[in-house]
Amino acid sequence: MLLCIDIGNTNITLGLYNGETLGPRWRLATDHDRMPDEFAMQLLGLLNFAGLATTEIDGIALASVVPPLTGKWVEVCRNYLQCEPLVIDATVQTGMRVLYEPANAVGADRLVDAVAVYRLYGGPACIVDFGTATTFDAITADGDYLGGAIAPGIGISADALFQRAAKLPKVDLARPPTAIGRNTIHAIQSGLLFGYVGLVEGMVARFRAELGPSMKVIATGGLAGLIANETPVLEYIAPWLTLDGLRMVYAMNQKEN
Repeated sequence: MLLCIDIGNTNITLGLYNGETLGPRWRLATDHDRMPDEFAMQLLGLLNFAGLATTEIDGIALASVVPPLTGKWVEVCRNYLQCEPLVIDATVQTGMRVLYEPANAVGADRLVDAVAVYRLYGGPACIVDFGTATTFDAITADGDYLGGAIAPGIGISADALFQRAAKLPKVDLARPPTAIGRNTIHAIQSGLLFGYVGLVEGMVARFRAELGPSMKVIATGGLAGLIANETPVLEYIAPWLTLDGLRMVYAMNQKEN
């Protein structure tokens, strides 16, 4: 089985593939202070709960946007799974030309997302990833990674609002009854949720003007479903897109070797 690990700023997402089929998957909080042995205990506990042995894992693909944790997880893979992971970076074969400057500045997660989208949906395409940051990535009709846009994630915006405005309470991110909030909680929820819907719709329209009317829009990340419920511009929801991309890039590099 192939273990795919996506280390993000907020969550660490893991998934096990049997061939092309995604089986058990998990999300862990990204904790910079944890040591490799602590991450290993978490992972081994999850595998045990799923009834799986470490010996069943014969390959690992890893993407990370948190450099201090990359080495820790490589150590986990080597010491506890006896497997050398394929760490995705600019030197790894992806089959995709990167037109971003410099090419190695593209986050590993964004690159494997692009690979998965082009293979699954074709191009041109726009990927909207609702993570710590809200990112928009553009793939051309020919399958090139063109570039994108980066905005603060909805969680970051909410935290900044609560920290900088003393009289505003911290609220759950949920749909308010109406866009016009009749109390402070609903007013904040409206600004966060519907404000981000407006952001997404505006950016997608601008990307479509540059990539062409046939552009597909694929959403991923933890809040993709919530935002998609409020706008028709998010055509496809792919919650495990990064894991799919890791699987594809891993398979591509196995063939190269």
